[in-house]
Amino acid sequence: MIGWGWIILAGDWINEGGPMGAIAAFIAGGIVVSIVAIIYSELASSMPLVGGEHVYSLRALGPIGSFVCTWAIIFGYVTVAAFEAVALPSAMAFIIPGFNAIPLWEVAGEPVYGTWVLVGVLGTIGVTYLNYIGIRIAAQFQIIMTVVIAFAGVVLISGAITSGQPSPDPSFGAGTAGIFAVVLMTPFMFVGFDVIPQSAEEADIPARTLGLLILLSVGLASMFYMAVIWGSSRALSGAALVDSPLPAAEAMEVLFSSTAAGQLMALAGVAGIMTSWNAFIIGGSRALFALAQSGMLPKSLAKVHPEYNTPSNAILLIGGLSVLAPFFGEQMLGWIVNAGGLGIVVAWFLVVVSFLVLRYREPEMDRPYKVPGGSVVGIVAFVLTAIFISLYLPGGQSALLWPYEWLIVLGWCVLGVVLYAFSGDEPVETSEEVVNRVNTFNDD
Repeated sequence: MIGWGWIILAGDWINEGGPMGAIAAFIAGGIVVSIVAIIYSELASSMPLVGGEHVYSLRALGPIGSFVCTWAIIFGYVTVAAFEAVALPSAMAFIIPGFNAIPLWEVAGEPVYGTWVLVGVLGTIGVTYLNYIGIRIAAQFQIIMTVVIAFAGVVLISGAITSGQPSPDPSFGAGTAGIFAVVLMTPFMFVGFDVIPQSAEEADIPARTLGLLILLSVGLASMFYMAVIWGSSRALSGAALVDSPLPAAEAMEVLFSSTAAGQLMALAGVAGIMTSWNAFIIGGSRALFALAQSGMLPKSLAKVHPEYNTPSNAILLIGGLSVLAPFFGEQMLGWIVNAGGLGIVVAWFLVVVSFLVLRYREPEMDRPYKVPGGSVVGIVAFVLTAIFISLYLPGGQSALLWPYEWLIVLGWCVLGVVLYAFSGDEPVETSEEVVNRVNTFNDD
C-alpha cells in the first residue's frame, strides 16, 4: 500500500488542503476504505480463493458482473505498476545529480529523457522477473523493503518533533474544495489491502486471520500517511514542498539540515516503489489468472509455470503493459493516479454490492469473520463508494481530464472487450461451481 505516491504528493496534499485539512481528508478516505476493507474481510474469510474480487462477484453477480468488477481492479493494479515504472526514474533524478539526460521527445509539453526510459524499462523487467520465479522470493523481498520504509517514517517523525516548527499554512488550506481534492487521491494511496485476498490460496493462515490482516493493513497505512503529512508540514510550507520534486525527502533534509537525511527518505521512497510494484504484479497476475481459469480471458493467461508454480503469462502481460509507461515521461504519473483510481472504486463498489447480495441470498454461508452490523455497514459502504465514483465522472468535483485520463480508461475497456472476445469456447464458470470450489478448498 505504501508506494511512491506519498513521497511526491505530500506537498500537493498540504498545499491543497492545509496540514489539518489533508489529515482530515485521509481520515475521511481511511474511514471509507476501512468500511470497504471490513467487507473484504468477511468475504475473504468466507471464500479464501485466488482471485479475490473475482470469486466474490462471480458468486453474487454472475459472469458479466464478475468480469466488470475484476477487470476494474486489474486496471487499478496495472496503473499502480505503470506508475512505479515512471516513479523509479523520478527517484533516481532526485538522488543522482544530472540524471535527466538524452531528451527524446515531449509529452504534454514535458521532455521525456532516455535515462528515464532506460531505468523504467530495466526496473520493470527486474520486478517482473522476481515475480516470475516465485512468490516466496517476492514475499521475502517485500519484507526487507517494508522495514526500510518503516525506519524512514520513524526518523521523519522524530525530526518533526525535535526540530520542526508549526506550519505557516492555514490549517485547512482552500477549505472544502481543497479537502475534496485530497480525498480524491486517497483510493490510489490505499489500494493494496485487496492484494491480500488475491493470493489467499497461497497464504498458509487461518481464514479469520486473513480478514483481520486486511483491516490492520488499512489502519497502519492511514497512520503512516497522516504522520508524513504532519511531519512534512513542520519542515516547509505547502507551496515550498510543491516546488520540490520529492517533497517528503526535502522535508527530511530541512528537518535534519542534512542532504544525507533527504537521500535516506528518497531511498525509502525507492523501497516504497519496489513494494507496491511487487505487490500489484502479484495481485494483478492472480486476478488475471482467475478470470482466465473461469473462461473469461484467453486460457493462456491461466498457465502455471511448471517449475516456479506462478501464473507466468499473466505476470508477463502486466510487465509488458507497465513497460510502456516510462515512454510517456513524468506527466504519466498524475494521469495514472486519477484514471486508476476510477477503476479501483468501481471494483470496490461492486464488491460491496456482492456483499449485500450474498448477505440477502445466502444468510447461512460460512463466515469465519462476520462484519458487525452486517447489511447496515454494507448500505453505508454502497453509498460512500457510489459518491466516490461520482467524483471522477464529468461534472464531478474532480472529474477525469480529457483526453489523457479518459483515453487511458477507454483503452483499458477496449482491451478487456478484445481479450474477452478471444477467450474462445471455454465454458464460463458459474456461481454454483464457485460454491463447490470453496467447499472443496475448506474440506482440504
